[in-house]
Amino acid sequence: MLLALGLGFSARALAARWRARGGRVAGTVRASDTARGRGDADGVERVHFDADTPLAPLEALLALSTHVVVSIPPDAGEPASDPVLRRLAAALAGARSIGWLGYLSSTGVYGDRGGGWVDETSERRPANPRGARRAAAEDAWLALWRDHGVPVHVFRLSGIYGPGRSAIDQLRAGTAKRVDKPGQLFSRIHVDDIANVLEASAQHPRPGAIYNVADDAPAPAAEVVAHAAALLGVPSPPLEAFDPERLSPMAREFYAETRRVSNRRIKTELGVALSYPDYKAGLAAILASEPARQRAPSG
Repeated sequence: MLLALGLGFSARALAARWRARGGRVAGTVRASDTARGRGDADGVERVHFDADTPLAPLEALLALSTHVVVSIPPDAGEPASDPVLRRLAAALAGARSIGWLGYLSSTGVYGDRGGGWVDETSERRPANPRGARRAAAEDAWLALWRDHGVPVHVFRLSGIYGPGRSAIDQLRAGTAKRVDKPGQLFSRIHVDDIANVLEASAQHPRPGAIYNVADDAPAPAAEVVAHAAALLGVPSPPLEAFDPERLSPMAREFYAETRRVSNRRIKTELGVALSYPDYKAGLAAILASEPARQRAPSG
């Protein structure tokens, strides 16, 4: 049984594969998600997990789980802490059925490298509070492995995209921008390839391992948007000069860092062959999977 602590975009991709093989899947949602009508039509059992929800139903599922994926981010504020560990550390330490646990972290823990490469042995240098919280959460999860034998694996995800969450969707929504910052590039990963990596790790557990999850082709965000526009047959947004004052706080964090993320370990150790080794392959697949009427250019 797979238990997803945080049934987000990446966890749902893994859950769909698990269900397709006939496996049982349960996942946590917030009460607000249920109120918005996110039900269990996909066959995934849902249970509430918030700061004050009763833990008994979740602990019962945890006792049956052989695999666990954690995608709930650490809390903001001071002091920052991991909401899952804060409430479930003892239950996780006592759940002897778990053979694999994947914690979804972020390549943001590496900070700015001026476009240089990082791998899993690179020093973490988080450059903002979000990255620092992720680094602290990684340490806390790996301590659960060292101190209690919980088979924790850490996955540092690059920028995630996929159906419903890509430059294609941004263009259609009118929110896509092309910011010109020379030398700026980013690593990214299609959500299906995240599921590929998690499945491969679950089949070959190595507790305590850390994996970067990125495709083969770091690229500027403006280049990705321009390519998506060409696929859609619509004008590309004009290139805008980089101006931090015109960006949201999250966008400023985004453009403050540039690095290339090595994916060598997922290939050599897990034998992963990426379905979408670059954004061109990923965007083309997203568009091809849509109904013909949706693919047609607007206007």
